[in-house]
Amino acid sequence: MKRGLLPSLVLTALLTTVAPVLAQTPEQSAALVERIAELKKRAVAGVEARAKLAQEMNDSIFSFGELAFQEFETSKYITDILEKNGFSVQRNVAGLPTGWVAKWGSGGPVIALGSDIDCIPKASQKPGVAYREPMIEGAPGHGEGHNSGQAVNVVAALALKEIMERENIPGTIMLWPGVAEELLGGKAYMVRDGVFNGVDAVLFTHVGNNLETTWGQPRGTGMVSVQYTYSGESAHSAMAPWRGRSALDGVELMNIGWNMRREHLRPEQRSHYVIPDGGDQPNVVPSVASVWYFIREQDFANIRKNFEIANTISEAAAKMTDTTVTRKIIGTAAPRHFNKPMAEAAYANIQQVGLPQWTEDEQAFAKAVQRTVKDKEEGLAVELKKLEPPLEKPESGGSDDIGDISWTVPTITLNYPSNIPNLPGHHWANAMSMATPIAHKGIVAGAKVIAMTSIDLLSKPELLVQAKEYFATEQQKNQKYVPMISAEDKPQVQINADIMAQYRPEMKKYYYDPTKYATYLDQLGIKFPVLEKPKN
Repeated sequence: MKRGLLPSLVLTALLTTVAPVLAQTPEQSAALVERIAELKKRAVAGVEARAKLAQEMNDSIFSFGELAFQEFETSKYITDILEKNGFSVQRNVAGLPTGWVAKWGSGGPVIALGSDIDCIPKASQKPGVAYREPMIEGAPGHGEGHNSGQAVNVVAALALKEIMERENIPGTIMLWPGVAEELLGGKAYMVRDGVFNGVDAVLFTHVGNNLETTWGQPRGTGMVSVQYTYSGESAHSAMAPWRGRSALDGVELMNIGWNMRREHLRPEQRSHYVIPDGGDQPNVVPSVASVWYFIREQDFANIRKNFEIANTISEAAAKMTDTTVTRKIIGTAAPRHFNKPMAEAAYANIQQVGLPQWTEDEQAFAKAVQRTVKDKEEGLAVELKKLEPPLEKPESGGSDDIGDISWTVPTITLNYPSNIPNLPGHHWANAMSMATPIAHKGIVAGAKVIAMTSIDLLSKPELLVQAKEYFATEQQKNQKYVPMISAEDKPQVQINADIMAQYRPEMKKYYYDPTKYATYLDQLGIKFPVLEKPKN
């Protein structure tokens, strides 16, 4: 066979099964390597050609600023784009009104691209200014950067679709949103209801401050999000308090009991609570009160153990106060575990793409933001992080319900550099870069890696074999997936509806209009970068 690019029909045949690939001559193997490299170049060019779309998607979703379970504008906007580009869309999946699945292509392999879409309470913030300035005081905003990930995936998917159509490459591209990730409230329900049945690989994207991926168990925890509601009897707090049974007393005694028990739990645990309902007014004995817990641990057994301890303490507090208690699961997240062969393939592409070239203005802005939060002023990352083996004993920390998917399908997470190092996280400062050139460049870099890694998964059958072998043997050597929700649990889609109803009418005035303005900064009249607050 003459060396050079393989004809499309030959390539398609090679992609269909593992056996022809394994039986290739050295000449055929070299030709296939060359062909895949050419496809990746086209994918990169396809992403670059859609950089404007990436910017518009990023800025539009930033302007919507929707809280968990209320991502209606965001979901409609994304699915409209996908449908216009030939994807079929199924909406309201897994009992999630803002959940959807979009597919294009036919047959296998099925590559699923996902990213979160919700934002943070009270994080409204003008982008491109390095000081605190809410657009709307008290309103939500993208203080996590979830406005950017779907732009990464959609742009990568459209570039990939174009190549697959032209070259007759078999396979299916699937896109989906992480609904209510900030409440760990969506992905476990999608897993339970079979959304990922038949999927071969999941490439998940999340905003970061470098271009990186990991394998194995990373730093962090799994968790249960649960609300305990106490019911008692109201009475006049001054005239006849003995006739009342305080639900708030039940809440407070549960919290005291849990705080006493913390000393005797493993140091890996993390747990926190808020009291969303503590009664109505002081002169009425509270007949209803509730407390909302996040109970985190590093493995399934200890998550379950701590959850059972919390349940026991809740019931004991009810007995002490002569009240009753019920509990409601709001969300869950499994401990994460990422796929080694897929991470290695993605890292090879990361090395080819590299970090964006940051301008002096972008570095100055990053340092100004770091100065605002009183942290190290080192600017934006200029060196790629290496792909390293997981820690023998991973540190404790946050949770992400991508964990449930990672125990269902071989999965990796790609972090892309659209945010600034050394920020607090879940904070208005994390919104400052998220509709600026920093975010736009990071999205394009991430989309290139996702498109290239998807090419690997489509064109190297042996990679999927290795990924599934790691998933079945290495990942599940010491623990198996334990769902934390039952068939009766339902997504708590009513959460945040009242907050969005309060703020959305004013927020609509700030929605980005790309038909009139090149960027959201232009619409807001912000000349990037603004490093200091003007003195009046």
